[in-house]
Amino acid sequence: MSRLGIDIGGTKVALRLERSGAAVGAAPLGETFPWPAEGDVAADLRALAAAVDGLRRPPGDPVVSVGVALPAALDARGRVRGWPNRPSWAGLDIRRHLAAFLPAARVRIADDGDLAALAEARAAGCRDLVHLGVGTGIGGGVVLDGVMRPGTARGSCEVGHVIVDHRTGAVCDCGRRGCVQSLSSGRAALRRAAELLGGPVEFARLRDAWTAREDWAVEVVTTGASALAAAATSLAELTHPDVVTVGGGFAAALPGYVDEVSARFDALRRPSGPAPEIRPAALGALSSLDGAALLARGVGVREPETEPS
Repeated sequence: MSRLGIDIGGTKVALRLERSGAAVGAAPLGETFPWPAEGDVAADLRALAAAVDGLRRPPGDPVVSVGVALPAALDARGRVRGWPNRPSWAGLDIRRHLAAFLPAARVRIADDGDLAALAEARAAGCRDLVHLGVGTGIGGGVVLDGVMRPGTARGSCEVGHVIVDHRTGAVCDCGRRGCVQSLSSGRAALRRAAELLGGPVEFARLRDAWTAREDWAVEVVTTGASALAAAATSLAELTHPDVVTVGGGFAAALPGYVDEVSARFDALRRPSGPAPEIRPAALGALSSLDGAALLARGVGVREPETEPS
């Protein structure tokens, strides 16, 4: 018998199969594959089923539980509301489709940012943590007492949509003004850099200019770091975490970025308020897959979880 973690992304999928009774220290089986070029949900599901079958050792070995990390929003019945990267998935009941080729498995699904937070909490050795992932957008999640909040039955923790400047902040993709995603994401940084320099700016140029501490790059990066620190301060007031982790490709590629966020957090927090350690995320691109594997074991949720009917 095995447990399966699945990290479903917009362009690729990562799998990790953990066998019950495997030898101590045995590595789990894993695979990463790109979605088929057709962009059709039927082709996607066939590719996923084939990849899962290819991992089973011995062939046909039953999978008893599955944890799925998914970036798409789900409705109350567990169906995909919409997903810009895979439009054909709209309306898909992924739990039902997984059951078609994994009939013995209990399937749990959670937001990829929430699962990244769960995995980071496990890696940090703490039970109360806020994770902020800074990439093209802003993702992340909250773990309290070892459990993802608000919980898989109640939806994802959309930390990127914490509002930090409702008056003059940029308009977010969600339509509101001043979400931290609209101010601190990689996309927001490059937009601001283009405004300052009068034309498009590649990330490599921003990174090199930040490393050289050129004035325009310092303004771009510190503005984003300040907004992220403001969001972290608000989240810390609500949750009192032991640790706040900052990860994502944008944050990881800028030397000293987490230190900038930490310094601004310290300047914003109340003297008697929560004082979590602000540290770089530990798991990088594997965090959501690690979280999905934990979810397959039932870690990070309070049982029984309410399943959509």
